[in-house]
Amino acid sequence: MPVLNRAAEMQEEVAGWRRHLHENPEILYDVHETAAFVADKLRSFGCDVVETGIGRTGVVGLIKGRQGGGPVVGFRADMDALPIVETSGKPWASRTSGKAHSCGHDGHTAMLLGAAQHLAETRNFKGSVAVIFQPAEEGGAGALAMIEDGFLEKYDIREVYGMHNAPGLPLGQFAIRKGSVMAAADTFEITVAGRGSHAAQPHLSIDPVLAAGYIVVGLQSIVSRETDPLKSLVVTVASIHGGGANNVIPDTVKMSGTVRTLLPETRDFAEKRLKELVQATALAHGAAADVMYRRGYPVTFNHDAETDFAAGVAGRIGGPNSVDMGMAPHMGAEDFSYMLERRPGAFIFIGNGDTASLHNPAYDFNDEALPYGISYWVTLAETALAA
Repeated sequence: MPVLNRAAEMQEEVAGWRRHLHENPEILYDVHETAAFVADKLRSFGCDVVETGIGRTGVVGLIKGRQGGGPVVGFRADMDALPIVETSGKPWASRTSGKAHSCGHDGHTAMLLGAAQHLAETRNFKGSVAVIFQPAEEGGAGALAMIEDGFLEKYDIREVYGMHNAPGLPLGQFAIRKGSVMAAADTFEITVAGRGSHAAQPHLSIDPVLAAGYIVVGLQSIVSRETDPLKSLVVTVASIHGGGANNVIPDTVKMSGTVRTLLPETRDFAEKRLKELVQATALAHGAAADVMYRRGYPVTFNHDAETDFAAGVAGRIGGPNSVDMGMAPHMGAEDFSYMLERRPGAFIFIGNGDTASLHNPAYDFNDEALPYGISYWVTLAETALAA
């Protein structure tokens, strides 16, 4: 079964919605105009319930099938943009300096809106579909905020599904895997405290810069010499700040970075060893170190049966050989993981074609992907909730 005829017919209209959202990006929880746009569309489609303000600015629409009763499945799209200056040069480029839809959440929102319109028109299923529009995926844990507001229980959602565009993956292609598909993302901040002095008299100092250098190198031994090579781990020191003059050894150096893992036991081990290594290395240089370690998004973990189901639906849309079920895990993070911790479901990637990469200032969502995404959501609903 190829792209739905109705989805193809809707492409131009849905692309107009997508480009409107692209021109007017909002970040984190400050997605008030985006949420209002979404809610207005859902009401105009005739959704049975449209609730706003979930998790501060999230929106949920409920579409009931022709037959009463039956389960409820949830489909999620993210609405927020990034703090990036766009360089795409497109006519619909961001009108707000320093904010841009450089991850394609405008496309995710538009595809799910298109599916909601079609499902509200046809209602060719038994049960209900909850369309979930979430704020603050980009570092704000908007999924968790919506969960804590109780929407999963309120609407009795049985399963949850998410989708993300993938630059480099051809149009009409999908990628998915069982188990860990995206990484847990933790952050750390390290303060190395020594004793400053004149740079020409290092013997009078306890040099925190030297200690920090050994810490940066030492942290990589956690990955290369203490972790099973088959268990993915990334430890990245992304910033180092200390001192302000070329002839002064400072009192302190501050560093920050991220830890990415795919398994809970690797996550626990990395946190423990990072703290131990940092403090021991500082002590070996006569300095002291304070470590602040924060756990962020958990592993995005696809459930077996739901992954098989999602892949089967995607294959009906894209055709033979259109679904890669052996994709490598991605060490980026995704807060849909919180929903998958509480309900069975699956997260799939949809081809965006040969475009700039995600989080690149030149990126733009490919509107040719819209019919594939709309068809996926509609077919997923009608198959999961077969009348």
